[in-house]
Amino acid sequence: MSHQNPNPIHAQNPPQLIAALRRQIARLEGVHRPVRPEGISSGCTPLDRLLPGGGFHRGTLVEWLSAADGSGAESLAIVAAREACREGGVVVVLDPRREFYPPAVARAGIAPQCLLVVQPATEADNHWTLDQALRCAGVAALLAWPDRLDGRTFRRLQLAAEEGGGLGLLLRTQAAQAEPSWADVRLMVEPLPAAETSRGRRLRIDLLRCRHGAGGQSIDVEIDDETHTVHLASPVAAATVRHGCSRAS
Repeated sequence: MSHQNPNPIHAQNPPQLIAALRRQIARLEGVHRPVRPEGISSGCTPLDRLLPGGGFHRGTLVEWLSAADGSGAESLAIVAAREACREGGVVVVLDPRREFYPPAVARAGIAPQCLLVVQPATEADNHWTLDQALRCAGVAALLAWPDRLDGRTFRRLQLAAEEGGGLGLLLRTQAAQAEPSWADVRLMVEPLPAAETSRGRRLRIDLLRCRHGAGGQSIDVEIDDETHTVHLASPVAAATVRHGCSRAS
């Protein structure tokens, strides 16, 4: 299956990449996106209820940690990006591995003209692009998969998000939990066993850290892959899974 990209930015050498990205950023600076202090819905009502202000905050970073690909963290981040660009602006995706599949974002409700996929050639280019995109006022949300972030780089990204006013969505491995974080919210996502009554994938979201509130809370949710809606998992479904596991043991 081909990865068709409606707005690709990629080049064989860093100068070409940087020049292309600067042109795009200059264009995006003119994109109308109201910068408001209130929260942005995460796209998941049960998670919004755990977060102070009823959602994420513009001009901040959100970390989505998971043990492996396919945990559901990427789907949740895409839903949050959709909410962030409802009032204007674009969604930037950093895809150095060239694994991102844009049609999945379109199915989630993000229009192709609101999507910009950047494919940096090196880790240094990736960090530079991440910083510059977060500073751009026309970027409503940014999705990135940074492998390593030292404290100084993380702090710079947090300041960049404050300057641009968008939402930085960082998808990282579970190992990053042991590292310092400048994210406003840090979440752990893990898949749960399916239940007969489930209409979609079941996930557990652990609120590990929240700058303006208490962490240590968790919720079980379901994602409908057809409508890309997220709702609280049914207690009946959870009970069914536990009962089935106990019989198998």
